[in-house]
Amino acid sequence: MRHYEVVFIVHPDQSEQVPAMIERYKTLVTGRNGAIHRLEDWGRRQMAYPIQKVHKAHYVLMNIECDGETLAELEHAFKFNDAVLRHLTVKTRKAVVTPSPMMKEEKSRSLTQGDAKVEAPAAAVAA
Repeated sequence: MRHYEVVFIVHPDQSEQVPAMIERYKTLVTGRNGAIHRLEDWGRRQMAYPIQKVHKAHYVLMNIECDGETLAELEHAFKFNDAVLRHLTVKTRKAVVTPSPMMKEEKSRSLTQGDAKVEAPAAAVAA
C-alpha cells in the first residue's frame, strides 16, 4: 500500500457537514484495509483566488495509506460531491504523522493569544 496526502476544500455553506464528510471518507479508507495517519481540520480560511465566486472555504488534510482502488474510489467521491470545491492528492514516500505547518501556526497563535489573556487580567489587578 502507498502513502498519500489528500487535501480537500469544502464550500463554506456546507461547513456544518464537514465532520460527517470526514467520517464517511475515514470509513471508506479504513473499511478497505487502509489507514489514516494524520487528519487535520484546518477550518474556514481565505482562499488565494475565488472558486465559483467563493472567497473562503473549509480545508481538511488527510494523510492516508491505501491501495490504488481505494484512492480511486475516494477521488470519485470527491468528484461527485458538490460541496467539495477542489481536492488534491499527492503521493508521499512514508507516513507523515507530525502536525502540518498550518496546525503548528494555529497552535502558536492560540498560545500567544492565551498568554495575552493571562497578562491582561494580571495588569488589571496590578492597577
